[in-house]
Amino acid sequence: MQRSEGANLRLAAPSVEGGLPVRQGVGPMSIRSAFDQELQELRDDVLRMGSMVEGALKSSIQALKEQDQSLAQQIINDDDKVNDLRFKIEEDCLSLIARQQPAARDLRFIVAAMNIVLDLERMGDHAAGIATIVLRMGGQPPLKPLIDLPRMAQISQEMLRASLDAFVAEDEKRALAITPRDEQVDQLYNQIFRELITYMIEDPRTVTRAMYLLFCAHNVERIADRVTNICERVAFVATGRMEEIPSEPGTEIGLS
Repeated sequence: MQRSEGANLRLAAPSVEGGLPVRQGVGPMSIRSAFDQELQELRDDVLRMGSMVEGALKSSIQALKEQDQSLAQQIINDDDKVNDLRFKIEEDCLSLIARQQPAARDLRFIVAAMNIVLDLERMGDHAAGIATIVLRMGGQPPLKPLIDLPRMAQISQEMLRASLDAFVAEDEKRALAITPRDEQVDQLYNQIFRELITYMIEDPRTVTRAMYLLFCAHNVERIADRVTNICERVAFVATGRMEEIPSEPGTEIGLS
């Protein structure tokens, strides 16, 4: 039987939309839906990594207060999981860029995610740094009651959580509203620094124990600084502008 001309036309070639071959039943909307699903998985992974880092910071302060060396060692061991997730997210981002060739806001979101997970990984290192100090203290009680240091950590955790919420929402205003809290952390750090310097001057035998607390406070202060980096990336996603969020001059002293 001779085939009709119409049948030959239907078999000639796949349909083309936007310059790309489109299989039957797999149109632009399906491709976009798959891409949106991958973006959502990326958001979920970044949030999961942020939760791991927040938990590590909280646990490190608990280990310091209670001189719990077992908990401190667990924090150090778990830091490998944070590192592994960072590399997974970075690989996923590169794969998305290569396969989907995103543009504009989608591309900015993926690039920002790659930068954010680097900051999160460094925050995990800071939490592990506190845990390492706990091990070095060998069960000695802290030199002074821990009042300002846990407060620093609490503010930093709240900043981290809020910054990641702003990232998921791609909300510049929410991100910029977080950064002034970094000054609160700096002020608490400066207060701890001055107190510990006074201890060391009055009794040189306290130098080692004072330095332990000073390094712990410095790690927390650096975590808050890295949260401001996340806020800058959120602003970049929303506006397309790469800008540093200015801080108040003279708000930070002590270790660089």
